Amino acid sequence: MDSTRQKKISRLLQKEISELFQKEIREVAMGTMITVTAVRISPDLAQAKVYLSIFPGAQKDEVLKNIVEKSSQIRFALGKRVGKQMRIIPDLRFFMDDSLDYLDNIDRLLKD
Repeated sequence: MDSTRQKKISRLLQKEISELFQKEIREVAMGTMITVTAVRISPDLAQAKVYLSIFPGAQKDEVLKNIVEKSSQIRFALGKRVGKQMRIIPDLRFFMDDSLDYLDNIDRLLKD
């Protein structure tokens, strides 16, 4: 169960990380569109799991690998944006959000 503080921090991080991908750190996208679907933060606010949806899906493994390699650079840029609101910038861990693929698969199975 997430506390109110965790929910607020999660929303803030989701907004700021998505803006980073859109405006500042475009080279990690490699021509794809990256959407931050969810951010889950630990109770001590030290670690954040960032769930990403990457479109088109042909290069998503390469893009995710590139993002993971540059996670320290992303964390630094995030720290410059939210440093006044947070004492500790959480360690970022990136994961693929495959819920859209799962929904597409269900729709395809139901149509057949």
